[in-house]
Amino acid sequence: MVGSALVRKLKQFGDCRLILRASSELDLCNQAATNEFFESEKPDVVIFAAAKVGGIHANNTYPADFIYDNLMMASHSIHASYQTGVGRFLFLGSTCIYPRLAPQPIPEDSLLTSQLETTNEAYALAKIAGLKMCQFYRQQYGVMFHSAMPTNLYGPGDNYHPDNSHVLPGLIRRFHEAKVNVDSEVVIWGTGTPKREFLHVDDLADACLFLLQHPEPPDWVNVGSGEETSIQGLATTIASAVGFTGEIKNDLSKPDGTPRKLTDTTLINSLGWKTAIKLPAGIAATYKCFLEESKQQLLRSV
Repeated sequence: MVGSALVRKLKQFGDCRLILRASSELDLCNQAATNEFFESEKPDVVIFAAAKVGGIHANNTYPADFIYDNLMMASHSIHASYQTGVGRFLFLGSTCIYPRLAPQPIPEDSLLTSQLETTNEAYALAKIAGLKMCQFYRQQYGVMFHSAMPTNLYGPGDNYHPDNSHVLPGLIRRFHEAKVNVDSEVVIWGTGTPKREFLHVDDLADACLFLLQHPEPPDWVNVGSGEETSIQGLATTIASAVGFTGEIKNDLSKPDGTPRKLTDTTLINSLGWKTAIKLPAGIAATYKCFLEESKQQLLRSV
């Protein structure tokens, strides 16, 4: 999802040559393969968007996979970039790096001040390690390696898997299927009271290009909308966009996760960047993309 948004944005610039590899073509967990790629291509700029991602269920079920894959991909790519003289490296992480009970909104300097959210601790630790590698390589070697920590992302190309998706795309799929099946209700996890912030992936791509053109970016900076909605409110907005008119019920036996997670966007706003896509419009556009992507998958399977 993020890689596709970056490609869409970068194609607007005629003076850059994109060096692209799908995960099926380059395994960044393989150090030899990663080194060979960087030695062969010698890119000037790297935007590191690779990650093994998933929602609460996936993180709880496969923590070893999440920490290993994300640690290996980050460390191999950062070190190979340094060895081959990459001029600029932008590492993309996630605001889940911050403590479970961080101040709200979450400032960048709350990193490592208290305990992480246990439901995604493995992923968060790997992303913290990548952020710190960029900071220390910049400190020790003088290279322009820096990081951006986006909030919860959504948009075209998202993962709509019934078990391993994040909350927003997961709800889009469930409300769509309920509409198609003419179900009377959709059940959502937990109380619905936790609040979340969401950022359209095209806004993230815009922020990445902005940061890459900044002469002295921070070691890491939050990228978010600065606005939050409850999970119950999110479900209502998605139901409206999908056209589902049934009842929304809560399964109180399921976990809520972090009670609140709103990023402090003061720093990136002070640099001159702000989000452009509001959540209701972004969800409506994403649902249209979901329908088109589902149609294309169906055609490929025929």
